[in-house]
Amino acid sequence: MKVFLMQLIVLLATISLLAAQTAAQTAKPHANATGVPSGEELYKRHCAVCHGNDLKGNGPAPAPFLQETPDLTTLEQRHKAFPDAYISNVLRNGVKIPAHGPAEMPIWGATFRESEQLNEAQIAQRIANIISYIKSRQQK
Repeated sequence: MKVFLMQLIVLLATISLLAAQTAAQTAKPHANATGVPSGEELYKRHCAVCHGNDLKGNGPAPAPFLQETPDLTTLEQRHKAFPDAYISNVLRNGVKIPAHGPAEMPIWGATFRESEQLNEAQIAQRIANIISYIKSRQQK
């Protein structure tokens, strides 16, 4: 029953994210001169549902995600330096919850490739933009 409940929660969160993505794609994204959405726009579109608008892990996603979603404003403090490569890997490949196996957050590399039809250079640029935004919001 517990595994079923977790799968249901993951399914509902995924549906919510897909609905948000669809709505965001129909809206005109805030893009820079090259047409690539800013890190802030990408974060708000894809990450804030779990990590919150303030990056502190308090987004509106249902439990258990609220209890496990990390505060992204303390990455630099927790890692002694901002972990660019680690964050890039997490965004590109996701992270697993040991208790149930599937990715606890969307795998943005695959999502960008499949749902937005982006090539590797475009994916890398979006991930770099998100990382720059998160880095700019670190607690001092």
